[in-house]
Amino acid sequence: SPVAETFRVIQGAMSEEYVRTTQGVFQFELSGDEGGTWYIDLKTKGGSAGSGKPPVTADVVMSMSSADFVKMFTGKLKPTLAFMSGKLRIKGNMALAIKLEKML
Repeated sequence: SPVAETFRVIQGAMSEEYVRTTQGVFQFELSGDEGGTWYIDLKTKGGSAGSGKPPVTADVVMSMSSADFVKMFTGKLKPTLAFMSGKLRIKGNMALAIKLEKML
């Protein structure tokens, strides 16, 4: 599935450097096909990403459709634009949300 594949790629791209510089946990509430809860943990040693709730409480919760999520992570949709147009809703630490955008 495109969402699961995206999270596999994210997991593979993680580095200690990202974890050290980001220090944040991101939860994604996706709607539509393959909707549900997914996470990226850039706080716990080594980092992790996958399906379900994060192992520790999320600093940022992002809500969007699964299709827009895949577009965002493949560079077809700019996070700022998604946010401005209401396709992406962000709760929590905005500074960390911006850090994640830089990582993309």
